[in-house]
Amino acid sequence: MLWTLLRGDARQLWRALRHPLQPRWLKPAVALLLLYLVSPVDLLPDFIPLLGIVDDLVLIPLAVRFLLQRLPPHVRADIARG
Repeated sequence: MLWTLLRGDARQLWRALRHPLQPRWLKPAVALLLLYLVSPVDLLPDFIPLLGIVDDLVLIPLAVRFLLQRLPPHVRADIARG
């Protein structure tokens, strides 16, 4: 279920990145999110069993959803239409 939600949000984020009227902050925000994803520095270190992975599984989808909610209404409407 989490993957289905993230996949839909990831598609919308991809469409927003390609939208001609995207806000200026979107590309740097997505770059920082990807940097956090591949960075060895996490909120909870990965060497802690299970908790190190759970922070990525929770924080990344929440951050993607947060970015999508901050898009201007006209961009959100355009990417929702597909």
